[in-house]
Amino acid sequence: MLLGEYRHSIDEKGRLIIPARLRDDLGDSFVICNGLEGCLFVYSQDEWNKFVAELESLPRMNKDARIFKRYFFGSASEGTFDKQGRVLIPPALRKAANLEKDVVLVGVQDRVEIWNGDLWDDSKDISEEELDAIAERMESIGIRI
Repeated sequence: MLLGEYRHSIDEKGRLIIPARLRDDLGDSFVICNGLEGCLFVYSQDEWNKFVAELESLPRMNKDARIFKRYFFGSASEGTFDKQGRVLIPPALRKAANLEKDVVLVGVQDRVEIWNGDLWDDSKDISEEELDAIAERMESIGIRI
């Protein structure tokens, strides 16, 4: 399971060190793609295959389904680690997530999210009232804390 928050810098060539804890769970080959809310998603090959299976179940004639598939598949790039544990983030993905210098990697159970550091800090700024409302909505779909 992918867990934790890690702050790193991306270099001018677009290389980013992935912490050993996350590398171990991602494996030798993984997929990086556009994420949601302004971040990138990084999936191990196994988790990517599960995600693909979910997307394959979407109806082909549904316009939203086609847009959703294009968004993820069109941006997807296979990745590997170099000897220093770095991954090269393709320029289009760096631009999509506004990754310039300071980034945050977040383990989110089945994937790693890569965030612009400032955007991550802003997204974490949530009030107790907002969190309570989210918890109530989660309960309505069967999640109990």
